[in-house]
Amino acid sequence: MRFSSKATRRTAPVFLAIVTGLTLALSGCGGTTVNSDSDEVANSGTSAASANPDAPLKEGLKVAFLPKQLNNSYFTVTDRGGKTAVEEYKGTFSEVGPSEASASSQVSYINTLTQQGADVIATSANDPKAICSALDEARSAGAKVVTFDSDTDADCRDLYINQATAEGIASTQVKLISEAIGADGGDIAVLSATANATNQNAWIELMKKELQKPEYSKLKLVATVYGDDNAQKSQQEVQALMQQHPTLKGIISPTTVGIAAAAQYLSGSEYKGKVQLTGLGFPSQMKEFIKNGTMKSFALWDVEKLGYLAAYAGAALASGQITGAEGETFKAGDLGEFTIGADSVVLLGDPTVFTADNVDQFNF
Repeated sequence: MRFSSKATRRTAPVFLAIVTGLTLALSGCGGTTVNSDSDEVANSGTSAASANPDAPLKEGLKVAFLPKQLNNSYFTVTDRGGKTAVEEYKGTFSEVGPSEASASSQVSYINTLTQQGADVIATSANDPKAICSALDEARSAGAKVVTFDSDTDADCRDLYINQATAEGIASTQVKLISEAIGADGGDIAVLSATANATNQNAWIELMKKELQKPEYSKLKLVATVYGDDNAQKSQQEVQALMQQHPTLKGIISPTTVGIAAAAQYLSGSEYKGKVQLTGLGFPSQMKEFIKNGTMKSFALWDVEKLGYLAAYAGAALASGQITGAEGETFKAGDLGEFTIGADSVVLLGDPTVFTADNVDQFNF
């Protein structure tokens, strides 16, 4: 499979620095620096080798993808994009991970990958701190660590691939639920993934700030619940929301598992069309609920490209093309050239809004 996107240069926006100051930040305040006297990237983040942008990508790199959990449709697609990239540069791809998305469930897999001599570990963190010690050991053993979708503390990894700006995701979610509910407003709730997910928590905090704007004064966030990216638990949480908040007018679920579960529940209930739903979902999964009137719109980025970009970023690090320092650039296959921003963050792009008018145009 080849992506048809034209080469573009993107930089991480300045506002990410605001997010980094929060406990729930997508990225921390550390960055990799350049030291021309060193031949290797120091895992402590205090020094690094000089980048050689002309270095060829190494063949035979062992690249492992460690999602929050296996058999999660979101990560099935991101990891598929990663596999495509690894095959393009003739590396060896593997996918490992837990069956449940708990805070420390990824640690044992990182330890095993370190013992196996992985060159690149690409992971979406269930918790910003829980896997840091294991990642530090992996980096000390020579692995390059790329986080995507959900970040660790910045000093625990070499690069973070941000799927879209946190501010952009938050403002889009609030705008969509406001439009779906209408001018009268009302009570809304958030159905999140796990309670410790860095990306989810950062988005929720920014949604709360967005809701303070005058144009959203008639919307009131009354609850935030966690479905743990488990379909059954997510549906149970939605059912409980209906019972505990009978005046609820809308639900935001910024997780593909959660939004699909919520839509499934609402579509077969008395609340269909009465309680509005939006969030982050796959067009392939959500279009039936758009068409049957359960929901009006939702959003997402190109998930497969996210994994593809993470895999190429890892290869660029492992090949010495980049060190993770701000301002460095690398080419990510068919996606073109990307620039590393502050705090070693690389931005994929803006989220896409899906409605009845365009949902059939997408096949992921």
